[in-house]
Amino acid sequence: MFEGKKGMVNSIDDIGDNHVGSSAKTPLRDDAFVLSDEEKINKIEKSVKDILDTLGMDLTDDSLKGTPKRVAKAYVKEIFGGLNPENKPKLSTFENNYKYGEMLVEKNIVVYSTCEHHLLPIVGRAHVAYISNGKVIGLSKMNRIVDYYARRPQVQERLTMQVVQALQKAMGTEDVACVIDAKHLCVNSRGIRDIESSTVTSEFGGKFKEKDIKREFLDYIKMETEFE
Repeated sequence: MFEGKKGMVNSIDDIGDNHVGSSAKTPLRDDAFVLSDEEKINKIEKSVKDILDTLGMDLTDDSLKGTPKRVAKAYVKEIFGGLNPENKPKLSTFENNYKYGEMLVEKNIVVYSTCEHHLLPIVGRAHVAYISNGKVIGLSKMNRIVDYYARRPQVQERLTMQVVQALQKAMGTEDVACVIDAKHLCVNSRGIRDIESSTVTSEFGGKFKEKDIKREFLDYIKMETEFE
């Protein structure tokens, strides 16, 4: 029995349907990286082949015979590539020589992730902000850190927290915030099949917990960006 956000949940199905997460850290075993990428691809290929075979698919068909290998490579190299710490982007920082002291917001960062309960896509946008305490970070690094943590089996709450914690550590400040608005295909394409709903999560650190600073950040998110 597990303690979830809505009280006690009693089964594996309940955990998945209620989007209960177990920790702010991705649950990895100690031996997660004993196998090489190629060894993982070979094992996953066999497993995907077994799944398709069990479903009754004809794996001798030209359209299907390469699917197990393609899925295995996509899992290891792309969709779940963020599990491998070797893929973590270097978050180089620089001195804030121009003394910019206001909030910096990088909004509408594309999020492609995977729900860890049903292994279905999570697709949305992340909005990340920080207030410099003497250091600044390259704009693309904010996009890259979102992408890195998104490329693993996830719950959206954890993803939001991981983005903030990574930037806080890199920049040496608590003044970091993240809001993610995303659609979960485990909701949109199965179960209730509600294609209109989306999930919004937020994590506010340091000054972003203050009402006026939080409001300023949320107002920036709502601004339309237009180009002539």
